[in-house]
Amino acid sequence: MLHGIDVSSFQSTSYDTDGLSFVFMKATEGRSYVNPRLTAQTKTGRDAGLVVGFYHFLWPGDLTAQAEYFLQHAPERPGDILAVDWEGTSDGSHASNAEKDSFIRKLKHLRPHNKVVLYTNRDYWLNVDRTSYAGDGLWIADYVTAGKPRIKAKWRFHQYASQPHDKDVADFASKAALKEWAGG
Repeated sequence: MLHGIDVSSFQSTSYDTDGLSFVFMKATEGRSYVNPRLTAQTKTGRDAGLVVGFYHFLWPGDLTAQAEYFLQHAPERPGDILAVDWEGTSDGSHASNAEKDSFIRKLKHLRPHNKVVLYTNRDYWLNVDRTSYAGDGLWIADYVTAGKPRIKAKWRFHQYASQPHDKDVADFASKAALKEWAGG
């Protein structure tokens, strides 16, 4: 099991990388938000030799504009992972199953050389999702023992804690295996 974290503008640009193999950074949300710490957080991950991923917090509506906005701000580099964060928004809405699926497919079309994964929580996966489409892999949030999310589906990443920051594990035998899967 490989260890990693995910960060947003709430975390430092010089987060601790000791013992980590990967990091995901929030890049964008909707069609108007860009993480102001994205460039510095990306540099920290790359300088530490981590596998790097970027995620977009998906809102309902205008998926093409959201995909283009995300990819305008997420660096384009082979071996980087792209993720779609699918959960409830601050106004209580959420993108539909069809919108989530369409967004993932749009990213895969626009960046065919990058893996695209779905990030969602256990409740959404079990009770909201109706298609089980997660692109190239599922990143599941379930705050239980690392590597033991309470789902039957195959997963690639598991977010198992949110304190003091989001902690994740990846289901790969080695960092080299993760890099190979990611295409880097």
